[in-house]
Amino acid sequence: MPKKGSRLRTIDAAGVSIVVKAPIANVYKRWLAFEDYPKFITVIKRVRKLDANHFVASLGFNGKQYDTTLELMLCVPERRLAWRTLADHHAPDHFAAGVVSFAALSDQSTCVTLKLTSSFGGAVSSRVDKYLHNFKSLVEGQGDR
Repeated sequence: MPKKGSRLRTIDAAGVSIVVKAPIANVYKRWLAFEDYPKFITVIKRVRKLDANHFVASLGFNGKQYDTTLELMLCVPERRLAWRTLADHHAPDHFAAGVVSFAALSDQSTCVTLKLTSSFGGAVSSRVDKYLHNFKSLVEGQGDR
């Protein structure tokens, strides 16, 4: 039950797939390069690694800056990664979780599926689509954004 005076949190979810013209090992390795996230996930401004499974991401959302801790919960090499945000005193009501899956379609082609759940604001579907297109361009050497 929510605390008196608190607002109910709206959770949005979306899942999008895209084909990247690169071997699965290259695509997976590029997704693991967390410091490159600002190049394709446009709300992320900076990522700092804390340990093997935890990162701090600085996000720019709706004209505000947020820092959130991300926890890598699942890592199946060349198959799947899952993460979530951890609640903290800076943004206790914000939540996000995601899963990215990789499937080899051929030696030079990989299907990437990103599923994202977020309370950070609407339009999750269009954001996920944009992030995957940015990632595809980055991997295929078409630019940094």
